[in-house]
Amino acid sequence: MPDHGPVIPHLFRTEYRKIVSVLCRHFGFREIEVAEDIASETFQAAMQAWGIEGLPPNPAGWLYNTAKNKAKNHLHRESIFRDKIAPELQKTAQQSDSADIDLSFQNITDSQLQMMFAVCHPSISHESQICLSLRILCGFGIDEIASAFMTNKEVISKRIFRAKEKLREAKVAIEMPPLPEIEARLEPVLKTVYLLFNEGYYSVNQNNTLRKDLCLEAIRLCTMLIEHPETNKPKVNALLALMCFHASRFDARMNDNGSLILYDDQDSNLWNTDLISKGAYFLKMAGKGNDLSKYHLEAGIAAWHTQQADSREKWDGILHLYNQLLQREYSPVTALNRTYAVAKVRGKAAAIAEAEKLQMPENHFYFALLGTLYTGLDDHKAMMHWQTALSLAKTESDKEAIRKKLVD
Repeated sequence: MPDHGPVIPHLFRTEYRKIVSVLCRHFGFREIEVAEDIASETFQAAMQAWGIEGLPPNPAGWLYNTAKNKAKNHLHRESIFRDKIAPELQKTAQQSDSADIDLSFQNITDSQLQMMFAVCHPSISHESQICLSLRILCGFGIDEIASAFMTNKEVISKRIFRAKEKLREAKVAIEMPPLPEIEARLEPVLKTVYLLFNEGYYSVNQNNTLRKDLCLEAIRLCTMLIEHPETNKPKVNALLALMCFHASRFDARMNDNGSLILYDDQDSNLWNTDLISKGAYFLKMAGKGNDLSKYHLEAGIAAWHTQQADSREKWDGILHLYNQLLQREYSPVTALNRTYAVAKVRGKAAAIAEAEKLQMPENHFYFALLGTLYTGLDDHKAMMHWQTALSLAKTESDKEAIRKKLVD
C-alpha cells in the first residue's frame, strides 16, 4: 500500500474546514455534526482509496467531489432530515435533494468567513469560540486542541459540545451579518483571532510546532477578513500588522530547549524580515481613515520592538504609545510593560517608583521586572525579587530564564 506521508494530514488541515463550512452553510448550523461526519468520512474514503489506487492527480478536487456525493447521498437517504430542518427548508426539500453542493472557490471563501462570524458569536464564551475556531476553521484535532489548552480530550469535547448547543439555541445562522451590524460583530471575531494568536505565542505548551501553527492559523483567519471588502477595516489591518510583528520574533524567543529568551537577549539575526515587512505594510493600510483602535497602538509598539537600534527615539515612541493605550483601556499588565519603557527613557529609579505602585504580588513577571530594575542599583534587592519571581513562575521555560538571571 503506497505511503502518502504527510499528504493526507496536510489536506485535512487545509480542506476539512472548507468542506465543513460549505456543507454547514448548505444544511444550516443545527446540522453541523452531519457536515463534520461527511467531511470525516470523506477523508476516511481517501485513505482507503488512495492507499490502493495511489494519489489522484487533483487530491483536493477528489475530496470535494467525494464530499459532494456523500452529501447528496445523505440528503436522499435520510428522509428524517426533512423533518428536522427548518420549515422553510422543508418546503424546498425536493429542490435541496437535487441541488448541487457548491464547492467553488468563491463559495468556499464566503462559507468560511460566514462560519467565522457564527463560531465567534457572543452567545458563547471566548474559550469556546477559540475551541470551535480551532476545530471547524483550522482543522485541529481534539487531541491537538487539548494539548494547546493543556487539558484532556474530554474537557475539550464537552466544551465544543456545549458551544454547539448554545449556538443552536441562539439560532445562529451561517451568514454575514447585515452591514449595519458588521462593525459590532467584528469585535468578538477580532478578539477571538487575537486570543488564538496569543494561545500560540505566549502558551506554556512546549510543542513549538503546535504553537507556531496556532499563530499562523490566526494570521490566516485575519487575512481572510482583509480579503473581504466588508470586513477589510483599518483595525483588521492593524491586528494583522501586530501579529506579523510579533510572529517575526517567534524563532528568537525560544532556545533549542524551549526556554524563553528575554527581548534584550534575543539574536536579532533570527527575526523574520519578511514578516516585519508585511507588518509594516498592513500597519500602513491600517492608517487609512480616522479609526484608532487598541490594535493600532499595540501594532505600533510591536513595530518599534522590531527596530534593532536601542535609541532614545525608539523608547520615547514606545512609551508614548503605552500612555495612549492605558488611557484607552487600562490593564495592570499593560502598565507593567510600560514600566520597562519608563526605565529606558527616564531611568531605573523612576521606573521602580512606578512599578512598585502596581502591587502585583502573584505575578512573577512583576518581580522579574523589579529584579531587572534593581540590578546595579541594589543588587541585594534585585536578588530577592528574582527569587520571588522564581517561586511564582509556573512554567519550566520561565523558571529557566529566571535561573539564568540569578546566575548572571
